[in-house]
This record gives sequence, structure tokens and C-alpha cells, in this order.
Amino acid sequence: MLPTGRYHARVEIRRLHEPRGFLELARPLLAPDRETEARHNLILGVAGTAAERPELHPAFRAWVALEHGEPVAAASRTPPFAAILAEPRSTPALLALVDALAEDEPDLPGLVGNEPHVHRAAERWSERTGAGASVPQRHGVYALTEVREVPRPAGAPRPATPADRDLLLGWLLDFAEEVPVPGSGDPGFLERIIDARLDHGWWWLWEDGGPVSLASCSAPTPTGIRIGPVYTPPERRGRGYATALVAELSRRLLAEGHRACYLYADLANPTSNAIYERIGYRRVAHSAEISFVGRSG
Repeated sequence: MLPTGRYHARVEIRRLHEPRGFLELARPLLAPDRETEARHNLILGVAGTAAERPELHPAFRAWVALEHGEPVAAASRTPPFAAILAEPRSTPALLALVDALAEDEPDLPGLVGNEPHVHRAAERWSERTGAGASVPQRHGVYALTEVREVPRPAGAPRPATPADRDLLLGWLLDFAEEVPVPGSGDPGFLERIIDARLDHGWWWLWEDGGPVSLASCSAPTPTGIRIGPVYTPPERRGRGYATALVAELSRRLLAEGHRACYLYADLANPTSNAIYERIGYRRVAHSAEISFVGRSG
């Protein structure tokens, strides 16, 4: 249980625009151990990407709430996306953090964070701004440290190359139509993401007479790395391609020295959740994406 109480002057809010500084200040909150790191893999990975490739997120900004000099709540944002909320250790700090977001980001489209904390943050936002809130998606947050054997479909995995760039862009645009997220359908942004991950060898395809499925990974956390997106065109689904590709990519990432792999799965899709669990992924948290509606900013 979080300690309760009114937000008062003991909470200090630090505003940061440099991702490395944010990671250094917030690490005792975000990754004091591997289990906590797993639950915070999204905010850690996005900040890591912004630090490594600042051209992808030139407007990165973050907020850290301190009590007695220690980080107890945090959030970050890379416009035009929603803010990512860390799990707070103090209710007064969480309320102070949301107050700061309301002051600095009046047009914030939403919040992403682990339950139940993200819902309390959304309530505070509504109290401050008069905006309503909806929950279009809930995700299971998964971590894996050992890959189980899964059936292997026809074909084989291969790393994507620059020759696959148009294919990757087309599939990512299709994915954005299926799972709408503000900014995710911007071709310019997607092209920058494609190129950055091609540089690292972070795009993989399953090939069966041609590409039939894709999977990627993003910037590492202190000891792990997050997989996503995973996409198979509708006409190719149900054949085990994505399952085998995620298993293979996870196995390779662990072999490279990452202690864990992480991913998010839509809780409205029990099939995908069951697939990841068969591979060896363990659910460590539930995350909600909250959209603000009728905001006053």
C-alpha cells in the first residue's frame, strides 16, 4: 500500500530535458532490482533510446518527484505520445507529479503506466483539468529469462536489411491502423525508427517463400531489452510465424548477454498472451493506456 496523505511542500519536482540525467536521477526508483526494472522496462527503454539517438526524440522531457532527496515518483514524455508513468512510492509525490504535468503539458493526450497507479494519476488529472478519461487498451507486461521450445513452422528467421525498408514501413503503417496510438502512424517518424533499428540489426523477419512476419527490439534497459512491435499480416496469421520469430529473437538477445527480454501484450487478445507464455514469458504487471478527452488545455 502507498502511504496516504495530502500533497504538501516536502515533495520537490525536478524537470529534466536530458534523458541521461533523468535515468541517473530516477534509477533508484526505476531499477533498484531486476523485478522492478522489468515493470519499468518501457520508461527505461524509451529514455535509453532518447539518450542514444536524440534525433528520434528531440523533445524528450521528464519529471521526477523527490522526498528527502530520494526519487519516489517519475514520468517522461516524447511528444506526440502520451506520458509514461513510473510506479510511485508515495501518493503525495504522485499527486505532485500529476500537478506538474498539468501545468507543463496542458494538451497531454494521455498516460501509460502500471495499474493501479495510472488510474489514480488519471483521477488527479481529471480533478485538475476537468478532462474525462477512457481506457482504450490494457496490456500485460511480460519478462523472460529462459526460452522454451516451441513448434517451428515452415521457413526460417533472418535479419532485415535496408532492402526491406519499404516492406517494414508498409507493415508498420498497417499495424498502426490496427492499434492506433497518437503519432504511431507518422511515416516520417516510422522511417527514422526503421533506420535506427536497422543500424543495430534490431529488425527480424520470418521468411517462408517471402517475408511473413516481423519482430523488433528497442534500446536496452540496465540488464534487459524490450521486444516490439510484433506483426504478422492478417492473411499469414495462425501459422506460428510470430511465435517462432519472437522465440528466436528472444533466444538471440539472451545469448548476446541481456539478462531478460520484455514485451507488452494486449489483454483483449488472449491468444497472443497465451503464445508469449508458452515461449516462457511471465506476466509481471498490468499496464493501462489512458486517453484524456475533453481536456481543458
